[in-house]
Amino acid sequence: MEKLPLGTNIVAQIAFVVNDIEKTAQAYADFLGVEKPPIIMNGTPDKTEVQYMGQPTNARAKLAFFDIGPNIRLELIEPDMEPSTWRNELDKYGEGIHHIAFFIKGMNEKIGILERNGMPLVQKGNYPGGRYAYIDAKEELKTIIELLEND
Repeated sequence: MEKLPLGTNIVAQIAFVVNDIEKTAQAYADFLGVEKPPIIMNGTPDKTEVQYMGQPTNARAKLAFFDIGPNIRLELIEPDMEPSTWRNELDKYGEGIHHIAFFIKGMNEKIGILERNGMPLVQKGNYPGGRYAYIDAKEELKTIIELLEND
């Protein structure tokens, strides 16, 4: 693989899938000595246009975000039961790390580079002000990589 395929090595986010976001968010808040952040539901399928394994899905998730440094967030994800990488990872491996995220420019180009290097796209969608893609990098990097591109 070429060096620095994403054009950055700065981690923006580390995310975990969980069964009970309220309980886990409170545990992290207590551990970090901060207020528990609001628990939000990601956007509706008509806005997020989520695709999992190349197919549209109605998957949604509850989310909580902790800012744990000047440039990094910890994200908690409690997925619904619809098909998604979140649900798959939680069902297959249990609670734990889901992905490491990076802010990038040129989403399609970066997906192409990673796919050519044996790291396939497993899920993509939109969020207010941008888009995301989950790349299966488990064989080489032992986790999913999330690409985040803001408008």
